[in-house]
Amino acid sequence: MLRLHHRLVPLLSSSLSSTSSYSLQRPILSCTPLDQGHPLSTRNMSSRSSAENTSAKDIPTLHDLYAKDELQNSEEEDPVNSADEKLNSRISIWRGNIVHLQADMVVNAANKSLLGGGGVDGAIHRAAGPELLKECEGLGRAETGETKVTQGYRLPAKRVAHTVGPVYAKTKVDEKAAQLESCYRTSLELCAEHGGGVIGFSSISTGIYGYPIVDATRIALQTTRKFLETNENVTRVIYVTFSERDKGVYESLAPIYFPKP
Repeated sequence: MLRLHHRLVPLLSSSLSSTSSYSLQRPILSCTPLDQGHPLSTRNMSSRSSAENTSAKDIPTLHDLYAKDELQNSEEEDPVNSADEKLNSRISIWRGNIVHLQADMVVNAANKSLLGGGGVDGAIHRAAGPELLKECEGLGRAETGETKVTQGYRLPAKRVAHTVGPVYAKTKVDEKAAQLESCYRTSLELCAEHGGGVIGFSSISTGIYGYPIVDATRIALQTTRKFLETNENVTRVIYVTFSERDKGVYESLAPIYFPKP
């Protein structure tokens, strides 16, 4: 079981310190339409061409950011792992649209039906085309913490890992943490089983499922670190965010789990 630290590390962006823009409270479950400029909006997706797809080689790694002094170790919290430059070269944080990421596998924050939904789930299904839905219909349902793999179809990613994250509950913190850890671990394992390479993660359960972004990010980073220490098939892990706020959370916490030498 992962040990969660509930002390919030100061975030890199000053805007994150504002209570009006950042909160650990569970959000209201709603289906408010996305702004037209939002990376996952239908209009924004359809206006972009395949020429705008992004490959891993165009995204800096933690090693690159450390070398340019664009990222530093935390002054508020000591690292929980030792420094490893090779591992740092396998981790990236990218603000962008996951449906435009060229990867061997992208991870979809799916619901139990695996038949699509809102947010990232809906965006991936729309971009992949009806063939994805047809394959998902043949997979049956998935339970919380479980992951199933399909082809990527019209996505630039070869495959999609559909993982079902937990709905957060303050009364079941340990149970939900174990389920979220399973989402990341099983996705990484399936990527390795299908040849490895580059995997891109959406932020699982931090939307309408209400998982606090800081706790969820800690689980993502530590689970990834543990996996990469014993598996070389997965050559790059890219955490994909669609907001500067979420990107700032990953950047503030990454040095605790993947510290600068």
